[in-house]
Amino acid sequence: MTRPLASPAAHGTGGFTLLEVIVALGILGVIAALAFSALRGSLNARDFMEGEEEFSRSAGTALDRVSRDLELAYLTSNTSAIATYQTVFIGKDGNQLDELWFATLGHQRRFANSRECDQAEITLWTEPDPENSDASVLLIRESQRIDERPEADGPVMPLAHGVQRFDLRYLDPTTGEWTDDWDSTGADQPNRLPRAVEIVLVMLAPDPDDPEKMKPRSFVRTVQLAFASTLNHDAQFLNAQRATQ
Repeated sequence: MTRPLASPAAHGTGGFTLLEVIVALGILGVIAALAFSALRGSLNARDFMEGEEEFSRSAGTALDRVSRDLELAYLTSNTSAIATYQTVFIGKDGNQLDELWFATLGHQRRFANSRECDQAEITLWTEPDPENSDASVLLIRESQRIDERPEADGPVMPLAHGVQRFDLRYLDPTTGEWTDDWDSTGADQPNRLPRAVEIVLVMLAPDPDDPEKMKPRSFVRTVQLAFASTLNHDAQFLNAQRATQ
């Protein structure tokens, strides 16, 4: 008597073979590797964006502070009084790392009823960056008292790190020309303010192609001084002619 053939269900086809398990594990490994790579890329992008935001904020804060003080720079007309304070506007050309000190009306009081006014002495200069031998630190000194020593006294605080260039140029309202230095105590600019100041700030920023490296990033801003003389019309005409040549 012939026995009937067993149905496919009787052979236990619900399990996986060794080959199927290996293939499944391989697929899971590829998916995990792709997911990890995408996650690592997202984390690196996040870290870069955070660093970029911090860098841009640092540069913007430094430029805003310098611009605010420069815009309200002033000089007193009484230069011959005895035993009085001295206001100056002196910018020294240091190749790519300049120095500047001046009096400003841009001081902001931080404490109510404090014995302060809107006047202050400001000094801007750079010193070597202790964290980066290829860069400098932009420093600001603000003295709440204007005296006979316009380049001294007052607390010092850093404005920006990783500075490679802090270059200033001054627009002479009489000639309409830009100059690399300015001295309100000298014969060329006697008790005069420049019409505008051009600020070039170059700082080291993370390289988007290689986060382990740094690359220079440039910022340029021109600040008009509120209390300076207006630009001479003849100088404006000459500048317009030069621009068309």
